[in-house]
Amino acid sequence: MAIPALPEQSRTSRYPNSLAGFNAASPDDARHTLLACLHSLHWSRRLTDHRPYPDVDSLLAASDEAAYDLTPGDLAEALAGESLPVLPDDTYEAAHMALDAAHAAYEARFGHVFVICPDGIAPDEVLDHVLAGIRSRLTNDPEEERVVVAEELRRLARGRLGKAFRGAGL
Repeated sequence: MAIPALPEQSRTSRYPNSLAGFNAASPDDARHTLLACLHSLHWSRRLTDHRPYPDVDSLLAASDEAAYDLTPGDLAEALAGESLPVLPDDTYEAAHMALDAAHAAYEARFGHVFVICPDGIAPDEVLDHVLAGIRSRLTNDPEEERVVVAEELRRLARGRLGKAFRGAGL
């Protein structure tokens, strides 16, 4: 009696990491992938519902457009899923304290976490970039800051999508 062959197992993730996989994924899996890039149900549903995308640039353009349309509630939801940028392991304790104090002042003023897109910033300059960003943005009024936050979230989502679909041509 022959032993039946086991079904071939897939080594691919349930969550797509290529544009073709994203386009073919179930709506739940596609949204899961997108929520890792920006924690907004409205944004993730909009991108999922407009599939398939012919290329990564089309997906990024759709992401930008959907991010521009986030309501204040959508922004609050996305901000709730964010955290401060991670500092390198060898960052001095004083730098952590300075960042914590600046973030506390920012959060007290605006009521949410500070977000900034560090794409294109050298790793050893991220701390200075974040601290300078917090200090300069503390002078914004709440409406100005809402516009800046929306842009930073858009840029973060775009960068994260790029990383998620790196094998798709980005």
